[in-house]
Amino acid sequence: MRIALVAHDGCKASLLQWCLWNKKTLSRHDLIATGTTGAIIEQETGLSVERLLSGPKGGDQQVGAMIAVQHLDVLFFFWDPESPQPHDPDVKALLRLATLWNIPYACNVATADLIISSPLFGSDDYEPTKPEFCEREVELLDDGTVAIAE
Repeated sequence: MRIALVAHDGCKASLLQWCLWNKKTLSRHDLIATGTTGAIIEQETGLSVERLLSGPKGGDQQVGAMIAVQHLDVLFFFWDPESPQPHDPDVKALLRLATLWNIPYACNVATADLIISSPLFGSDDYEPTKPEFCEREVELLDDGTVAIAE
């Protein structure tokens, strides 16, 4: 499985502890992480991590793009609900894409524990359904507006 690991500054320690606890399981998968989070996990756990840009510098969007092109299987994103984030729209977009594309994601330790301990996690027998999107007819009208046909 291809697993993304993302954490806001206030949650990096929690994600690191979670990764240490689950190191054996995580070592069997391809790990991708945003900049600083990936560096910390790699350094402290010895796990191999593909590092993207820092979240605020585009890393969250890179993870979102991986979801959109179906190159990601699960997202562990420990986000801090008590601290304002300058890149909050990117965070919301990432979570929206995970929901849209039916990617399991955890935003806290309890949910992450349930996902990683599921018998379906990493199972070759489980293939989550992917949404089917229909193409819509789009027409640019003379007044500059767009008409979308269902």
